[in-house]
Amino acid sequence: MAENEKDRDYLGRLQDYYADSKRIPSLQRVCELMGFASKTAAKKLLLRLENEGFVERTPDDDAWMPSTRFFERALADSHVPAGMPVAAENGTEPFMLDDYVVKQPSRTVMIPVKGDSMIDAGIHSGDIAVVERGTGASKGDFVVAIVDNEFTLKELGLERGRFILIPHNPAYPVIRPQGELEIFGVMVGLVRRYSH
Repeated sequence: MAENEKDRDYLGRLQDYYADSKRIPSLQRVCELMGFASKTAAKKLLLRLENEGFVERTPDDDAWMPSTRFFERALADSHVPAGMPVAAENGTEPFMLDDYVVKQPSRTVMIPVKGDSMIDAGIHSGDIAVVERGTGASKGDFVVAIVDNEFTLKELGLERGRFILIPHNPAYPVIRPQGELEIFGVMVGLVRRYSH
C-alpha cells in the first residue's frame, strides 16, 4: 500500500478516535492505534497530515487539533438514482457537510425535531433541522416559529393576507396565530441518521 493510501487509513483511525473522545490522541496513543514502534513514526504521520491540512498545532503549540479538512467526507462522483439501477463509479471528492448545508455559520442553528406534525413532508422526530436565523421567510418555506412562547416547525402559509402555520400531518390543525407571528428562522437543511 502506498504511503498516501496508508495515511488515508491512518487518518480514518484518527477520525474514529476523535468521534469517540473529541480530541487528537497523544503520540503514545497514536503509536498504539496505528501499530507504530516509536513516537517518531507517530510524529512523522501527524506532520504529513498537517502538510495535507488535516491537523494543526494548538495556538500554544502543546497539542494537535483537527483542522477544517479533518471533517471532510468522501462525496461520490455519481448520483444514486432512486429509480432504476445504474453502473456504479468509485471516484470520490472531498465533501464538507457544513459547506453544503451551512452558508452563514453565525446565523445557523441545529435544532432537533420532536413530534410527527411534519411527517408527510419527510421531517421525522429525531431529525436535526438546519435553521438559518435572520433570513426572510416566504410562503412555502419551512420555518421555526414562536407561537404562544413555544417553538414549532411548520410550513409558512398565507390565508386572507395573514400568515398561518401549516402542518404536514392531517392529525394536526393549521395554526392561525391571533397576534403577531414571530419567525425564529427558516429551515435550510435536514440531517437524519438511519442506523444507531
